[in-house]
Amino acid sequence: MVDYHAANNQSSGGVQTYMEQENDWDRDLLLDPAWEKQQRKTFTAWCNSHLRKAGTQIENIEEDFRDGLKLMLLLEVISGERLPKPERGKMRVHKINNVNKALDFIASKGVKLVSIGAEEIVDGNAKMTLGMIWTIILRFAIQDISVEETSAKEGLLLWCQRKTAPYKNVNVQNFHISWKDGLAFNALIHRHRPDLIDYDSLRKDDPITNLNNAFEVAEKHLDIPKMLDAEDIVGTLRPDEKAIMTYVSCFYHAFSGAQKAETAANRICKVLAVNQENEQMMEDYEKLASDLLEWIRRTIPWLENRTQEKTVKDLQAKQEDFRDYRTVHKPPKVQEKCQLEISFNTLQTKLRLSNRPAFMPSEGRMVSDINTAWHNLEGAEKGYEEWILSEIRRLERLEHLAEKFHQKAAIHESWTDGKEAMLTQKDYETSSLSEVKALLRKHEAFESDLAAHQDRVEQIAAIAQELNELDYYDAASVNTRCQKICEQWDILGSLTHRRKESLERTEKQLESIDELYLEYAKRAAPFNNWMEGAMEDLQDMFIVHNIEEIQGLISAHEQFKSTLPEANKEREAIQAIQAEVQRIAQSNGIKLSSANPYTTITPQSIDSKWEKAMAMVPQRDNALQHELNKQNSNDTLRATFAAQANAVGAYIQAKMEEIGRISIEMNGTLEDQLTDLKEYQKTIMSYMPEINKLEGHHQHIQEALIFDNQYTSYTMEHLRVGWEQLLTTIARTINEVENQILTRDAKGISQEQLFEYRASFNHFDKDHSGGLKAEEFKACLISLGYDVENDKQGDGEFNRIMGIVDPNSTGVVTFQAFIDFMSRETTDTDTADQVIASFKILAGDKNFITADELRRELPPDQAEYCIARMAPYAGPDGVPGALDYMSFSTALYGESDL
Repeated sequence: MVDYHAANNQSSGGVQTYMEQENDWDRDLLLDPAWEKQQRKTFTAWCNSHLRKAGTQIENIEEDFRDGLKLMLLLEVISGERLPKPERGKMRVHKINNVNKALDFIASKGVKLVSIGAEEIVDGNAKMTLGMIWTIILRFAIQDISVEETSAKEGLLLWCQRKTAPYKNVNVQNFHISWKDGLAFNALIHRHRPDLIDYDSLRKDDPITNLNNAFEVAEKHLDIPKMLDAEDIVGTLRPDEKAIMTYVSCFYHAFSGAQKAETAANRICKVLAVNQENEQMMEDYEKLASDLLEWIRRTIPWLENRTQEKTVKDLQAKQEDFRDYRTVHKPPKVQEKCQLEISFNTLQTKLRLSNRPAFMPSEGRMVSDINTAWHNLEGAEKGYEEWILSEIRRLERLEHLAEKFHQKAAIHESWTDGKEAMLTQKDYETSSLSEVKALLRKHEAFESDLAAHQDRVEQIAAIAQELNELDYYDAASVNTRCQKICEQWDILGSLTHRRKESLERTEKQLESIDELYLEYAKRAAPFNNWMEGAMEDLQDMFIVHNIEEIQGLISAHEQFKSTLPEANKEREAIQAIQAEVQRIAQSNGIKLSSANPYTTITPQSIDSKWEKAMAMVPQRDNALQHELNKQNSNDTLRATFAAQANAVGAYIQAKMEEIGRISIEMNGTLEDQLTDLKEYQKTIMSYMPEINKLEGHHQHIQEALIFDNQYTSYTMEHLRVGWEQLLTTIARTINEVENQILTRDAKGISQEQLFEYRASFNHFDKDHSGGLKAEEFKACLISLGYDVENDKQGDGEFNRIMGIVDPNSTGVVTFQAFIDFMSRETTDTDTADQVIASFKILAGDKNFITADELRRELPPDQAEYCIARMAPYAGPDGVPGALDYMSFSTALYGESDL
């Protein structure tokens, strides 16, 4: 009778198993001695599979163990431990002592041998010898098998059931009948090495072929010796359970290493897949950021270009290009900028969730760098728009001044035409006294006329100077004409002075003066100048920007018209003087010359100019009325734009405040919140037609050259920026909820925990700013049970936590950082040590790994990924081509550099 008991309490579960199995073995052996033959073959082959490692083997299991030498050697091989030195004598006592040393070693491993003594082994008792070998097999080959908290026989059976479950005609329920047809052996091999077995070609009704196929493949390719003959299994009603278990345990140990490698490879594949996805997101971010910054870099110089145009039309073409940029080219870039921020936040969240170091973009491509560049772009936009409007005003002013200059210059040149010839003639030398006096009076009238024209010359010079100051493109021709007029004016002054001196020298000789002619001349000259000035004013071009300005011009014109009756009386009085001259001359028989000797202004010219001036009055009325209608229309455009702008501005302000409340007061699951936010986003986007409508009103305003609007404080730029901020705020809020979902799913945080975290965060966010200051965050942690009170230990713990949630020392903790911290505190993630342990399994416990091992255990793309990034191994135990998987693993988690 053989009994197997555990030597200590730790293996008490195995004690019962050993006893039950041994009792079965003993009874079965008595019932069917044929099983002893199967056990001899199996146990002998099992022993030889280990003894050959020491360069020996046995032929007869009960004979070759009698001296105890090979028995001790077998135990040393399978245990890896050294036994006491055997005795080399040939006497019986030496053999008994050697066997006792072996039995003592078995007992030291927790197995109590009952009824098996050294004498029975030395005497070659087959039953006792087989029982002892079975005990060794149980202890060293089967006991350590563990599958889902089951061990030994149950564990081995469960392993077989799991591995053969997918195969047809295989149903492993025991270690005897279930293996007779040989399909279970073939299924085990095919499950782990499908390249060795063509399972579909096997037939259940051909067990001999099936068994021989499995045994030969196992011996040839798996280093499992053939322990049974197919005929022994098929020819027995119920194959020996111990023999089958022994044989199957060899398969388990042969494939257990592959199972560990598969698990390790899966872990590494998972880690590398996460890393590859993160790297792709980093590359996408870098490219998008680079493209956006390049666009900004190319656009800003265009906006900063201040090349001046010559005409308003040319500048309006630039304004149209700028409007095209605002409505066509910029909006997609606004979307790209928003998407860039969302991608950056999502990437950082994924890196935190996978326990990877935070992503640091290339120098100059940080989100803050992009925001700075974007701010510079918007500053350049504002400056460019203001410059265009200023240039339009400047060019309008220039064109108006240039027209006015040429008009006044033409009038002056017309007046001065022939004056030099008149002043240089010497008609007084042959004239009578009366004629000389007339010439003198005429010259005095001319001087009065000349003085009256002094203002026009000064106006012409002032306009020319202003054109130069405003950088008029054709200033050279203006200067030339102005210079010519001034030089001519100086010549006229000089000639006038010399002629007057000449007339005064002869005045003493001439006395006949006609007072009426003189009075006519003196009154006609200023009246003529007044008419010329009035006609000039009536023809004067004007430019106004609002109703008040045009109403001022109309008021001035009405005031001018009110003076016309008085002017007409003066005209009639002047004409009456000429009529009196004619009456006196006729009544006294005086022969008059054809012209007034004191003036060139004739009654006909006065009447002609008066008629022209009177014809110009209604023309001026029409022009002013047209401009008034235009300004009324512009005022309507202002009011229309203002009404829409005030509505849009109020809408944007209300929605911005509403989003602020929504982000704090959101209820329901995160998915519900996300759905509500996206619906809310659709509602906001449905307002886009109102924005487009406002853009249309703004275009009409610009086309009408309207530069101010007293009905609203909003500008189109202000509303554009507000609308973009509204859309960006909604997108950021949606992204925050998406990141919370990502955190919850990755970390296993329940919806209730997220609600609790949100409630705690909102409770201490007194100002609803979306962030907690340091003291608010400390109070929040204390409410959650963290020991961060105001003492040395509490301050140290609080500083550690602040270093996690606020690595940039901004002094504010965001809700996302708070969620990341709480999820990190409550969940586990992969670590660098776990990845190192997985690589160590693939490397066969070596401190390095080779490229061939990586290609054998990992998918091709991930194997090449590791090979390209692993540094050469520099340890003393390395081989050529050895790779350092430890530094590679720590670099994945930011603990070193790749």
